[in-house]
Amino acid sequence: MKLTKIINIQVLGVAGVLATALCLPAIAAESPSFDCGKVQAGSIEEMVCRDAGLIKLDRQLADVYAKATEKAKNEQPPVLKAMQRGWVKGRNECWKSEDKRTCVESSYQTRIAQLQAQYRLVEMTGPVFYTCDGNPANEVVVSYFKTEPATLIAERGDQTSLMFIQRSASGAKYQGQNESLWEHHGEARIVWGYETPEMTCKVKTPK
Repeated sequence: MKLTKIINIQVLGVAGVLATALCLPAIAAESPSFDCGKVQAGSIEEMVCRDAGLIKLDRQLADVYAKATEKAKNEQPPVLKAMQRGWVKGRNECWKSEDKRTCVESSYQTRIAQLQAQYRLVEMTGPVFYTCDGNPANEVVVSYFKTEPATLIAERGDQTSLMFIQRSASGAKYQGQNESLWEHHGEARIVWGYETPEMTCKVKTPK
C-alpha cells in the first residue's frame, strides 16, 4: 500500500472519531433525565422517552429541580425531595387521562413554574401590598413571577398560596387550590379559602 493511501485512511479514521464525538452531545440531548432502558412498556415514562417535546420538558425540569435543590439545601423540614416524588407519581397518573400527552405536558409545565416561583428562580415583580375591605389589618402580599404559565405567590398572615394565571376576558385572573385573585384596573378581588366571601382589595399606597 502506498504511503499516501495509508495517510488518507488514517485521516478518515480521525475524522470519523471526531464526528462521533461531536454527535454525542446531540444524542444525550435526545434522552430524558431518567434511564429509558428501565421503563415499563406502555408506561408514561415510555411515552416521554418517545416524544421529543416531552423529553425537552423533562430535561428542563431536571435543570430547574437541581437549582431548587441548591436553594433548598438548608430547608427545614426538607420537603422538596418528597414533593418531587409526589409529583412523579401524579405525572404517571396521566395514563388515566383521555388525552395522555396533554396531561403529561401540562404536568411538566406546572411543576417547572411551581419550582421557579417557590424558589425564586425567575424574574419577579413585587411584593405588592393589598389592603382588603378597607381594613389595614386585612392585608394580602403578592409577588408575581415571570414563569410559563405566569404565577403569583400570595401571603396572608401565616398562610401562603401559589396561583396560576387563567384565561380571562379582562384583567389578570389567578387560581390556586382554594384561593383566587382577579386584578383589574388597580383593584383586586381576592377569595381566600374554600367558599369564603370575595374581598375587594386595593394596592396599599406607600407613605
